[in-house]
Amino acid sequence: MGKQRKVPASQNAPTTRAQTKSIKKSSQSIKSESSAEKVQPLDWKKLNPKTEHYEFGGPIGALAMITLLPLLVITFAFGCDNSGYDPLHRLYAFTMDIVEGKFSWEMLASLVKSWKPWSILWVVGFLAQIITYSVALPGETVKGTKLRDGTRLEYKLNALQAAQTAFMISMISHRSQGLRTPVWVYDNFGHLAVASIIIAFVVSIFVYVKSFIGEPRLLALGGNTGNPIYDFMIGRELNPRIGKFDLKFITELRPGLLGWLVIDICMALKQYSSLGRVTNSMFLVVIFHGIYIFDALYNEASILTTMDITTDGFGFMLAFGNLCWVPMMYSLQARYLADFPLDLNIIHVIAVVALEITGYYIFRSANSQKDTFRANPNDESVKDLEYIQTKSGSRLLTSGWWGKARHINYLGDWLMSAAWCLPCGFDSIIPYFYCIYFAILLIHRERRDDDKCRKKYGEDWEKYCSIVKYRIIPYVY
Repeated sequence: MGKQRKVPASQNAPTTRAQTKSIKKSSQSIKSESSAEKVQPLDWKKLNPKTEHYEFGGPIGALAMITLLPLLVITFAFGCDNSGYDPLHRLYAFTMDIVEGKFSWEMLASLVKSWKPWSILWVVGFLAQIITYSVALPGETVKGTKLRDGTRLEYKLNALQAAQTAFMISMISHRSQGLRTPVWVYDNFGHLAVASIIIAFVVSIFVYVKSFIGEPRLLALGGNTGNPIYDFMIGRELNPRIGKFDLKFITELRPGLLGWLVIDICMALKQYSSLGRVTNSMFLVVIFHGIYIFDALYNEASILTTMDITTDGFGFMLAFGNLCWVPMMYSLQARYLADFPLDLNIIHVIAVVALEITGYYIFRSANSQKDTFRANPNDESVKDLEYIQTKSGSRLLTSGWWGKARHINYLGDWLMSAAWCLPCGFDSIIPYFYCIYFAILLIHRERRDDDKCRKKYGEDWEKYCSIVKYRIIPYVY
């Protein structure tokens, strides 16, 4: 037999019941202390400080956006048809008639009653399909950026699958109806626009009220002013969810982009029903829009690092923008060509296609370079890029595409927007509303991002700006 190990008397002695109870209490005390050290209660007042800085002109600007933007959508929806695209002139004439008393209250009431409320069922049905496929279909689950409370939310990426399923099922279910549905969409476009406005307001009110109910949750740093009009517009809660269903994430791309594409296709089919063919201008517009939308859905993961997801709350601005503004205003070129068909000469076609290719190349290659660098800085395609290592841990690229301008991707984005408008010819400026508005939007967004980065990076941002001098257009702006 081997040697026996001597055991100290204190370990070998029998344990009394009193000692056993004492040991259990001591163990429980140690566990509770350890648990308390691991899980510290969150200081929600510190995590959700009161917003002191206003954007968009403060509460007055917010009120203007809430009232005037829906009015603008309605003006373009009902003020543009095959008799002419002069919505602002028609709005002015209508307003003057009201001021001069040419309209009675009964006549105004009849205009409101002329809206077809069942058009809202069409929009609701469209949204229900997108939501159903987004929830039911499988997709890659990824984590978003780290939030202020230390958590990282999970997102299911299946926008492309949801879009493919929606289109296939719609094609199968409408194949026996011929062109009836697209012609109906064309004929009832104004009614659908009103329906989308109503739904956008319902969603906005829901998420604003929800931000006050239940357990504390992260609020947007820019949407906690205490002013109900401003917070309602800008968005109070950062990531409103129903269970794992993220309302902002789903709304960000899918309903707006898919609705835009559906309207484009309907307008092209309406043109086909009238002419017996589709003009090359309409073909270019629908193809250009389709490529852009496919790119966004395919690269859905990229939005998880955008300001809309990481910084802005979910309120009227994002809900109205994605549920109403994008599908109803971005489809303006296709609507115009359905009313005023145009065939382009070969030089016009080549010029437009060249502009689109140039814009898309800048947009996609710049974004891909940034995404690759974020995912793997040692990748062969980006390992030689120069950057600034900030005190916050982030890296700011100072070479490659991002050494030419701080938002070089915006330049590509805008060049594409111009290519989408040029097929409409030059008889009306209204189809060019998009690229004019988009230029203003991109400049404003760049300024907002610059302000956010200046606060986040401090001196590092100043150093970065001294190296990358231009904002959007190299050597110009």
